Parts: sequence; structure tokens; C-alpha cells
Amino acid sequence: MPEVPEVSRRSVLGGAAAGALAVGLGAGAASPAFAAPGADADVAAGAAAPSRRAGQTSMINVPYEAHRTVRVATIGLGNRGNGMTKGWSVVPGCQVTAVCDIRADRAKRVADDLVKAGKPRPAELGGSAESYAEMLGRDDIDLVYIATPWEFHYEQGRAALLAGKHVIVELPIATGLDELWDLVDTSERTRRHLMLAENCSYGRNELAMLKMAHEGVFGDVTNGHGGYLHDLRALLFSNTYYTDSWRRLWHTRSTASFYAMHGLAPVAAAMDINRGDRMTTLRATATAPKGLADYRERFVPKGHPSWNETYINGDLVTCMIETANGRVIRAEHDVSSPRPYSRINSLAGSRGIFEDYAGTSRTGGRVYFEPDHGGHAWRDFEPYRKEFDHWLWKKIGDDAANNGGHGGMDYVLQWRTVQQMRAGLVPDIDVYDSATWCSPVPLSVMSLDRKGKPVAVPDFTRGAWVNLRGGLDSRMTEMPPV
Repeated sequence: MPEVPEVSRRSVLGGAAAGALAVGLGAGAASPAFAAPGADADVAAGAAAPSRRAGQTSMINVPYEAHRTVRVATIGLGNRGNGMTKGWSVVPGCQVTAVCDIRADRAKRVADDLVKAGKPRPAELGGSAESYAEMLGRDDIDLVYIATPWEFHYEQGRAALLAGKHVIVELPIATGLDELWDLVDTSERTRRHLMLAENCSYGRNELAMLKMAHEGVFGDVTNGHGGYLHDLRALLFSNTYYTDSWRRLWHTRSTASFYAMHGLAPVAAAMDINRGDRMTTLRATATAPKGLADYRERFVPKGHPSWNETYINGDLVTCMIETANGRVIRAEHDVSSPRPYSRINSLAGSRGIFEDYAGTSRTGGRVYFEPDHGGHAWRDFEPYRKEFDHWLWKKIGDDAANNGGHGGMDYVLQWRTVQQMRAGLVPDIDVYDSATWCSPVPLSVMSLDRKGKPVAVPDFTRGAWVNLRGGLDSRMTEMPPV
């Protein structure tokens, strides 16, 4: 992977357009392009959609073209890219045809591992920051999977679209508001799909929660709570886990909700965000940045490079998000505090509530629903998961357990993506979902610059959110025969 470039706070806000809106950057008034006449600039910032170019049309409900075999190329072969490349190679009807990393030895090592596993040897590219561009010129690639540090996702995702490839990008697809819009527009212009590699949206509990919501178990859904609460301190200070310390360095650049999508996306799906409802405003709060400096003081030798760093990102960044239909989502991000892992994954409505990560059962969740329950006592989630288990887990759950990381959800994501491309189906997660779920990264910065005032969440669908349509709540379909 490339050396980590200098990333300005402005790029987290979204480049020139959003940067002009940031009070903290000294730009003053909001740009007229983002604020409706007479509207509060704090709320309106970033709301208006840029106009489509002539001939540019939506990618909503556009199916993949059918592929006999899906040929996948990976950019970025660190911990995540290495593991997921092996995952792609075992999905029926999928072949890894190229692997790329700035460190050429990684590409060779991954290619060697695939051959040892009985797979065809992929092309190996690496050795420079431009190697990925050379790879994108190949004609034996249908899908590009990107697992590089966050600061490269936008550039590489956009380049893959322009090269005529479909793209799946690790979280987030971009960190700037104008970058998110550009990926939407580039997808529409090239007629190629770009999707966030949101594996947690394919988690077993998350998909069961989705089905329960859509089948009325919660009554009228009113609120949800999700996020990413993961003590990463030891890994952030590791000299080997995050190459060039790229992830720790983001904590020196901005106060932002960098990675809440793992919990936000499943809640948004259960609420039909972009499919009958949409996120409208976001307001953010942040605690003081204490955790990383405290950990360094206690556990990191004085000669370590991190002692030249100042951490500014809050330990806990919370986003309160309102929707057009009056729902509320609380999304949280904390990787700097000592705590057990949790994505929270909670949903509530007029008839009851589900809370994941409660430790009350082997399935990890607890529930309380009327008329089934009473006495103000939590009940076990397991009977509900059995009843509302998603067809993907019923069909390939055993394969997922044997072939995929993160409890099998990685494999479910990969299998479903390949199945949709081979069968010519509409993707479960599209570029509009991906941009919306990632927008709290720059929007949290904008809100915090305004001392927690609300900012508008852009409508990346340009009005199409009012139409009900399918998504992760898919009906069972078969993987085409190999």
C-alpha cells in the first residue's frame, strides 16, 4: 500500500465545496449552492444536490449484466485485503484474476497462496503507487475490490469506475462530501455499480432484525441505535498491523465519526432509508480525546514514533440522525476506550425492542415485544432469529462458517455479490446507500465545527428515496450453475 499522504482536515469535510462551508476553516458564510434561500445555513449546509450532466441517469434498480464467471481483482493486500482475496477465490463462479499492492512482495505472497489452494495464479502487480492504475487497464476484470487505507478509497474507486469495472470498497468509500457526490455521479455516468463492502449488513442478527422490522414485529419503527465500539488501542499502536500507522494517524487529523457504518447501515436498512425514508439532518457530539494518549503513556515506549503525534479525535463521537418520516438514529464511534466489542445493533418501535450484544443468550440479543411478552422482563432473541432467519443464512450459513471471517458475514457478502453479478440481478446495496451511510464522516466534522448544530444530510438519490424498493430484504434466488 502507498505511503500515507498528508490528509488535510478539509478533505475530510469534502474538499473545496464543503470546505467553504466550514466555520472552523474560517470561510465564513455558507455557499449559496448548499443553502436554500432563507434557510438556516447550519441545517442547509450540504443539502442541495448538484445537477446531473446531460444524459446522466440513476443507477437505482439497474441490474448487473450477467457474467458466466465473475473475475475479481484486489487493490490492497494487507490484513483485510489478503483475507478477503482468499474469500473471493472460494465463491462458486468467481476467479481472482489480479492482485495489487504497492509492496510487490505482498502480491506475490497472495498469488502463491492461491496457487497452493489449487486456484489459478492471478496477475501480480505492485512496486509503485501507480500499479493499481496499470491493473485497471486489464480486460480480465469485472469487479475491483479495494482494501487500501481510507485516504485512497475515493481515488481508486473512481478510477475503477472510469475503467469500466464494477467496484466494491471497504469502509468508507470516501471521506469528503464532494467525493461522495462524485462517486455517485461517476457511477451514473459509467453505468457501473459501486458498493460499500458493508459486511455487517449481512450479519445473521442484522438480517433477522431487518426481516422482523419489515414483517411488523416492531410495530411502527421509531428509533434505532448502532455504531462501532471496538477497543483498537493495541492494534493502533502496533508497528505491523496498520501499515505505516495509517489508521492511527487519522486521529491526529480531525474530530469525526470515522467508522460508524457497521452499526448505522443495518439500522438504516431496517428503516428503509433511500427506499421510502431518508436521513435528513445530523448533529454530532464528541468527548475529549483521552484514550490514545493515556494508552501511549502506559504502554508505548518513549522512542516510538507516536510520541510525536497529538490526538484530536474524540474517544466517543455520537451522531443523532433524523429521518424524513420522523425516526431517529443514534450512531456511535469509539475505538480509543477500554470496552468489550459492540456494534450495538438495536431497533425499537411501538410494539417492542431488540438489543444485540446484551449477553443474555448464545445469539447475543434480547427482546421485548407485545403481545408476546410482559412483566417488564427481557426475553431471549433466539426464537425470533430462528423464525426470521434470512434465506441467505439458511442457504449458505454452513459454507459461511467454513469459509468466511467475522462469523461468516464476509463470505455471505462475497457470495451474494457474485451471485447477483452472475445472475444479472440488482445489487442489494447501491452507490446511494453507500454514499448515505458514509456521509456521517464529513457531516460529523461539519456539525462539530458548528458546536453540535444540525447539518443537512444530502439526498444522494435526488428525490428517488420516496419510492419503495427492495434491498437487503431479498427473496431467495439461486446461484447459477458453474
